[in-house]
Amino acid sequence: MGGPATVPDRYDAIVSGGGPTGMMLAAELRLHGVSVLVLERDAEPTEAVRALGLQPRSIELLDARGMLERFLEHGTPYPGAVGSFAGLTGPRPLRLDSAHAYLLGIPQPVTDRLLTERAAELGAEIRRGAELVGFAQDDDGVTVDLADGERLRASWLIGADGGRSRVRTLLGVGFPGEAAATEWLLGEVEVTASAEEIATVGAEVRKTHRGFGIGPAGDGRYRAVVPAASVAEDRSVPPTLEEFRTQLRAYAGTDFGVHSPRSLSRFTDATRLAERYRVGRVLLAGDAAHVHPPLGGQGLNLGIQDAVNLGWKLAAEIAGTAPEGLLDTYFTERYAVADDVLTLTRAQSVLIAAEPGPQAVRRVVEDLLSFDDVARFLAERISGTGIRYDVDGAGDGNAPELVGRRLRDIPLAGGGRLYEHLRTGRGLLLDPSGALSVTGWEDRVDLLVARSDELDASAILVRPDGHVVWIGSDQAGLEERLRRWFGEAE
Repeated sequence: MGGPATVPDRYDAIVSGGGPTGMMLAAELRLHGVSVLVLERDAEPTEAVRALGLQPRSIELLDARGMLERFLEHGTPYPGAVGSFAGLTGPRPLRLDSAHAYLLGIPQPVTDRLLTERAAELGAEIRRGAELVGFAQDDDGVTVDLADGERLRASWLIGADGGRSRVRTLLGVGFPGEAAATEWLLGEVEVTASAEEIATVGAEVRKTHRGFGIGPAGDGRYRAVVPAASVAEDRSVPPTLEEFRTQLRAYAGTDFGVHSPRSLSRFTDATRLAERYRVGRVLLAGDAAHVHPPLGGQGLNLGIQDAVNLGWKLAAEIAGTAPEGLLDTYFTERYAVADDVLTLTRAQSVLIAAEPGPQAVRRVVEDLLSFDDVARFLAERISGTGIRYDVDGAGDGNAPELVGRRLRDIPLAGGGRLYEHLRTGRGLLLDPSGALSVTGWEDRVDLLVARSDELDASAILVRPDGHVVWIGSDQAGLEERLRRWFGEAE
């Protein structure tokens, strides 16, 4: 293997993995002019449905980047599904602090396509059928080897290549957690059974088997999930239609006449979290950094939010404007979020078990959910709207409540909305007084002189990912925060 000097630096960043995390990250990097290549092993997009919806925080981020309308055209909002925890019924929270307090039902293949289109529109280079098989990094960059013998060079490499990440494996990063003990089969199929039979049988089965479900998926098809007979040795191999039918009959007493599958896939309760998200010039994001059961519908959302947290920080590092330690906050912030998601999914896995003990706990939790504060607490954790980063480092308990949290979309006096001013992916100073200045940081931070009747605060400095890092009225205090998050003034 030749040295890196034999390969010219062609890209600022190479992203291994063309799923939602990789494509969202590519789009975020392109907002800042970063040259990006996305490598995707599969020659064609998969039709397998591995995720079914977008949570409010992901919807907010799509809105902040001007992409939400195209997603709404292909999805269905479900306000009553926000905060669903282990399938428990009960009153939904009355006041979720978001302009998008709904779950957007949209199959992952559609999400993948829309994010791919967005990345391509912004100028990302995308190669399908391109498999990373090795890499070597040095002080100046990373040399990437492809299966066809081609060698590429980039300043940074990001592994967004899924739970079986080759990048993570080659990097030698530990992935501790629990191996899969349970597997489910998921299919989008046509049926011969009547809608009435399907609804009646499905409701009856779910009384004792909460890992079972069947319902309309649009276009005359049904989406069904059923426990598998065992955990497959190679979970990348989709189940056969006959295997799917066998399990439906085992749990429901009928296979509903399923036929003509659009997609068949497997998922498990494997739960793991990478020990590190960065080694030198190589980073991990999405399922390459964390895997967990899909209970609560958080996996794809977690990856999209990883990408938005990482994108502007890596772009600043590449541009040479990043303050010391900025890129390391990607790990400290997102690891804590992923760890919390793993806790929630582990808890839900216990609550759907059929044994008497878990069912007793389930009844207790269901009673607790009758309290609005409890329901809202869980909804904020599952939806991502309750995330608060330690943006002050020392964790000053006297910081205003909003600092560290994301700022929801709000209407502005005179017209318009806050999120319309986050489309560039830059920082934003919202200053109702017009007395403050971002002079020296104009290339990284926009100034918006406007007020909102829904925000009782003085000036607010917001990071590109929408999280508040300062509230105040003092120019010196503002400039200290600008240096902390956006580097020195030009």
